[in-house]
Amino acid sequence: METLPSLSGVAGRLAAIRARMASAATRAGRDPSAVALVAVSKFHPASSVLEAIQAGQHVFGENRVQEAAAKFPPLQAATPAVQLHLIGGLQTNKAREAVRLASMIESLDRPALADALDRAAQAEGRLPDLLIEVNTGDEPQKYGVPREEADSFIRACRQRFGANVRGLMCIPPADADPVPHFALLRAMAHTHGLSVLSMGMSADFEQAIAQGATHVRVGSAIFGTRPASA
Repeated sequence: METLPSLSGVAGRLAAIRARMASAATRAGRDPSAVALVAVSKFHPASSVLEAIQAGQHVFGENRVQEAAAKFPPLQAATPAVQLHLIGGLQTNKAREAVRLASMIESLDRPALADALDRAAQAEGRLPDLLIEVNTGDEPQKYGVPREEADSFIRACRQRFGANVRGLMCIPPADADPVPHFALLRAMAHTHGLSVLSMGMSADFEQAIAQGATHVRVGSAIFGTRPASA
């Protein structure tokens, strides 16, 4: 008899997260295939990412361009289906390398970054898909366009980048009920005719799926505790 993967390993934890995602989608009356898993591999070694790839996971999230640049090109050379999403706050001086590496940049949040990405795209001859990060809690310490500026910024980015602006992303305040933030992001995406909603992490992805998330970002529940060196 085939042995099921241990829940202490990456493959087993991936299977458990996928099962929970499917159940959450079904409960919400949604097709489970409409929700993609972004496995957040930041601070974890390439060997852990390889375990996930071998278990059938192809979409990964990283928040540091330098780390992603060291980790992912060899993995993508071996498995071309692997996609890299950059999910952390992006410095303008990292824009060109981000454009070169990423399948999607989930953290477009200010005009200066839009300018840098535009220049980088022209230099590299490619533009990844883009999500606009909205600071739904208006937290001063967080990245993301403030709520009152979001509508005008979304319109400006869509005019500038066209269909490459695919949707919105948010990270609700850690001490708040995430559901109103997910609902706000969903309403904002609907207003602008955007189809992608990246919201929900290890602690709240099931609630995000119930509110319409198309992408959930799960790290520790798949890869375990971050290495101490991180």
